[in-house]
Amino acid sequence: MTMKRWSVVVAVAGALAAMSAAQGVMAQEVVHIGYSGPLSGGAAKYGKEVLDGMQMAADELNQAGVDIGGKKVKIQIDALDDKYNPAETAINVKRLIEEDKAAVVLVPHAGGCFAVQTSNEQQNLFLLAYTSVPQIAQRNNKLTVRIPPEFTSYIPAFVKFEMSTYGKKAAIAPTDSDYGKAWTAAFKPAWEAAGGQIVVENPMSYNKSTDFYSGMSRVLAEKPDVILIGGPSEPTGLVAQQARELGFKGGFAVIDQAKLDEVAKVTNGYPPLEGAIGVLPVAADETPGTKAFVARFRKTHDNRDPSSEVSLNYTAVYAAALAMKIAGTSTDGAAIRAAYDKALKQLPHDSNPNNISGLDDHGGLVAATPLVAIVQGGKLKPSEMNALASK
Repeated sequence: MTMKRWSVVVAVAGALAAMSAAQGVMAQEVVHIGYSGPLSGGAAKYGKEVLDGMQMAADELNQAGVDIGGKKVKIQIDALDDKYNPAETAINVKRLIEEDKAAVVLVPHAGGCFAVQTSNEQQNLFLLAYTSVPQIAQRNNKLTVRIPPEFTSYIPAFVKFEMSTYGKKAAIAPTDSDYGKAWTAAFKPAWEAAGGQIVVENPMSYNKSTDFYSGMSRVLAEKPDVILIGGPSEPTGLVAQQARELGFKGGFAVIDQAKLDEVAKVTNGYPPLEGAIGVLPVAADETPGTKAFVARFRKTHDNRDPSSEVSLNYTAVYAAALAMKIAGTSTDGAAIRAAYDKALKQLPHDSNPNNISGLDDHGGLVAATPLVAIVQGGKLKPSEMNALASK
């Protein structure tokens, strides 16, 4: 065979190999899971942590290989910024359905979830709702799953600890979002039923401001023993810090959207949060599966600790892919939702850092004991109130 002919053979073989590889790539369908949440503004860090968890799940699933309906697929997260604005959420979700053919969309704030719930059943869209507001699941929307445990599970522990440690006069000053309003509506009667008094209500715009001095001055004028604060972690840290700078010596009840370890980064440590009670950080959980998850996240994220936004939304997306596999479809939202409880029960141990066991009767994820933590002596530690939080 002449050199010229050999070159032609090699070229033809190379072209055939390239065509074969291209066909293999084309044969791998892309399954789109949508996301609409805050990626700019005061809640951007919160929204990005949700997205980190979703993307981590997609990366691990794709590395392991995903088969749906007999076809190998690639899971792709399509993320759009809604600036924490429900009107923008509705626009984004419509775009995700029309342009990306997404049958599953995750939204990490109550207002946006309520907006999506007005039409998702008609659109056959499965909504993964990352908000602990109970009303999201209680609406009996058949194509919604609420991801975090209901925040009401934390309130008995919050009330008992703060009232017994600091006193009976409480101020309410969380975020003014729908989420913050729901917390207020649940916390106020629980505090009063325990014999406490609400001395002032002054919710603030955590997503639009970094200066909370004037709002906190109005709160402190009523001399509260305890202040209910919280929203995204970064502004929550500013609220706590500015309250201390204005002379507040009492305790903080920190609503579950804010994470104590993230808040402490803003306050330069835990001492300014002395007497606070909130949700136990994921990295402080000694459960074996949780520790393995934390180690994997640190390895791929510059040794950063994952928040519960990361861990819970990782699990939510991982379970969504398993539900697609069980249902044999990535396009039928109702079928995926119907398989979701079964998928949660089949989660690999290391892919279930929050120990989710399934769904409750309203379509909310059921976790093990909702764990809380307190700050005492300038250090974070699990609270003896955890047994109370499980009731």
